[in-house]
This record gives sequence, C-alpha cells and structure tokens, in this order.
Amino acid sequence: MSMSNFDDEDTNNLDKTSVMTSDTFKVRIAQAGKAPPCLVLLVGPANEVGRQWPIEDTDRIIGRSINAHVSIEDKSVSKSHAKILMMGGDVSIIDLESTNKTIINSKTLKPLVSHTLKNNDQIKMGNIIFKFLEQGNIETFSVAQTFDRTLLDPLTKINNKGALMAQGPDCFKKASILGVPFSIIAFDIDFFTKVNSDHGHPGGDYVLQELTKVIKEKLIRENDYFARSGGEEFTLLLLGGDLEQAQDVGERLRKTIEEHEFSFEGVRVPITISVGLSTKKDSDKNWNDINSRADQALYKSKNNGRNKVTVLE
Repeated sequence: MSMSNFDDEDTNNLDKTSVMTSDTFKVRIAQAGKAPPCLVLLVGPANEVGRQWPIEDTDRIIGRSINAHVSIEDKSVSKSHAKILMMGGDVSIIDLESTNKTIINSKTLKPLVSHTLKNNDQIKMGNIIFKFLEQGNIETFSVAQTFDRTLLDPLTKINNKGALMAQGPDCFKKASILGVPFSIIAFDIDFFTKVNSDHGHPGGDYVLQELTKVIKEKLIRENDYFARSGGEEFTLLLLGGDLEQAQDVGERLRKTIEEHEFSFEGVRVPITISVGLSTKKDSDKNWNDINSRADQALYKSKNNGRNKVTVLE
C-alpha cells in the first residue's frame, strides 16, 4: 500500500469516527435536555446505589414508608423524612421534623423551612445520601444507563438475579402492607445441556433470547416482574396475583413454550419448560419462604417427568 493511499484511508476513518462521535454526543445532549430534575442515590442499600427518582411533580415525599414517592428501606430515615416541592423552575426541599435531620452539603436544615436545591447538591438523611441533578443535566442520562446495566442480564435484556433479589423483598413487603396476593413462578428449560451439546453455545444463546422474547411479547402483564435467575432458570413475580391466577399463568407459560417453533440455523430445536409456583401465606416471614417453595415445586416438576406445572402451597 502506498503512503498516499494509507493517508487517504486514515483520513476517511478519522472523519467517520469524528462524525459518529459527534452524532452520538448530539443524541445524548438531546436526551439529557428532556430529562427532568432528579435525585440519585449515592450512599444507601447496595442494590439501590445509582438509582434515580425523576422529580416531575410537587409534594413528593422522601422516606422509609413504602407509600413514600422516594422510598428507602433504612431505619435511619424517618417514614416521612422530607418533602420535595416544585415551583416554576425551582426545586426545593423541606425537612418534615425528621429524627435524624436533613443535611444539604453539611448544612442542617431547619424543620419545615423550604430550601432551594442547586445542581449537584448532596442531601443527607440519616445514613442515606442523595445527589440532586437539575433539569437537563447530561449526567442524568449517563447515570441512568450505568444503573440499568447493573440490573439487566446482558444476553436476554431482562432483569438479572441481582435485580430479582432486590425486587422480591419489595414485592413481599408491598403485598403484606396492602393486603394483596403475591405469587412466584419459577421455571427452567428442560434438557438445556443437550441444547448446548447439539447446537453449541450460540444455539443455547439463541434459545434463551427467543424464549425471553416470546414470554415478554405474549405473556407478561404490565405489573409482572420477569428475571433471569440462573443459567437457564427464570422467575416471574406476580404482585396481586392469587394462586388461581398464578396457575393459569404457569400453564400458559408451559404451553406457549412447548408450541413455539424454535429454529436455529434452519434446524428445529424442541423446547419445553418445567414450572413451579407458590403463593404468599400468612405464616410467611419473608419473600424467601415463598421463593423456596416455588423452587421446590420446580424440582418436583423436573423429577416427575418435566414439561409440567407443580404447585406447592
């Protein structure tokens, strides 16, 4: 290759890189410009750090109560610790006579006195620290992307096990306080090792992605929580779903996957799933009690021939 050709190609590549970078930056700036002001958790429960709460309305309560708009499970935070107010373009905060006070950048707020927040202000409530980001801050967009990546399974693009471990206890708590049913469905792919053996890991990845896509498109309701809880294992949380509804969902899951045509590189891959489910009882102390029963039910399905639904009450 001549030096002149090398220079031309190199220049073209630099131009393309420059355009792509510029276009990407413009998109991010546009997205950030639409972002409302928000609170970002800097210090707190490990699974919540990095989470954002957009501020899109006034009178938003921050506290330990499950009914708070910004709910943080930490005993150092009062049930109704502080209130966020919006007026015009300003966002203010008021301490609601909390036990451990509200501190802005090392300054303790007087109870029931409004304080206007500024970009990057740090808000301390007991052991919890938030950061305030004003409207249109590009950091809002980048922080959201980073937080989402920690919660999503990279292959299937659904919630991962870490996200499930955070959501499960939250659903249990909500069900207990609101007095609504709560069911867990656990299922996994039958003979998945054989899929990998016959079609290689690309074939296994295809099955995981296709199964996830089918379930999201055909079976997941708005309030359901769907997660990949293991290699070929999945979990569905049904807040507000009683035993009868959970059984119906479990059977529809099983039947839909059995009837769906999985085809990898022109070869049909027969796929079935084994399903186990359980529903919250008054005697349950935490979400692990229900989750453990759902797992036991799943293994009964597998031990009794697979491709079936087992209920463990």
